[in-house]
Amino acid sequence: MSGRPAASRRTVLRGAALVPVAGLGAAACSPGGTAAPAVPDKPVDLGAEQEVPQGGAKLYRDRNTVVSRDGKGALKAFSTICTHARCPINKLQGTTLICPCHGSEFDATTGAVVRDPANQPLQELAVRVRGGRIVAGPEA
Repeated sequence: MSGRPAASRRTVLRGAALVPVAGLGAAACSPGGTAAPAVPDKPVDLGAEQEVPQGGAKLYRDRNTVVSRDGKGALKAFSTICTHARCPINKLQGTTLICPCHGSEFDATTGAVVRDPANQPLQELAVRVRGGRIVAGPEA
């Protein structure tokens, strides 16, 4: 036997609990970890038109898309894949999108960066209303 003391049960369990958490950070910042592509390759039905309030925005996490409506009722849509590290943005406060990876913030009505480290705006998507439903993506 060596002169080193054996690891306690608590030390082993604490180390095991940290391993999965360390792996989550890498997955969150990886473009491969998104539930949907950064930009739809075909038109995507996002839901009822009335879900997006005038002067507000709605985040569609499962579609990596945000849709906003200006004061006159016009819609705009943007990809919610952060332009800094390609993390899917999962938080919308008012009309500000907040990236969970490094804290970049974007204006959901324009796609513009309002807080770095991102320095490129979000990618705008075509959007229209068909039969009372919001559709985004190519040929929308």
